[in-house]
Amino acid sequence: MEELLHTAAHAISLLVEAIAIGCVAFGALEALVRGVPTLFRGDATGMDRRDVWLRFARWLVAALTFQLGADIVSTSFSATWEDIGRLAAIAVVRTFLSYFLDREVDETRELQYARARERRAERADGRPPASAPGDEP
Repeated sequence: MEELLHTAAHAISLLVEAIAIGCVAFGALEALVRGVPTLFRGDATGMDRRDVWLRFARWLVAALTFQLGADIVSTSFSATWEDIGRLAAIAVVRTFLSYFLDREVDETRELQYARARERRAERADGRPPASAPGDEP
């Protein structure tokens, strides 16, 4: 029975690691497809570039989460101190990435709300729209 569980845990760990690799690959591809045109587009704003980065960072956080899950499964039967250290390092990196990504998302959302409020006020006053924070090239 223990051997069966060990084999199943190994298979699950490999599958979850493959999902993590897929997240990184898909995120990198998406960042490339969205990022290159954004770099060369004349009307691209700072918000446009930040959006590409934030989307890629979300994929990286997802990949780290899957990697952490795979490591938890793989260390559940035969944990060495090296395995535990790797698991702890991944957990710390994921936590910091998640924290800073959440902060960045909140700041971006606040900039978008401020810009929307300013544009509504300009339309109500009949003024031409001014550039907003994050619109710089």
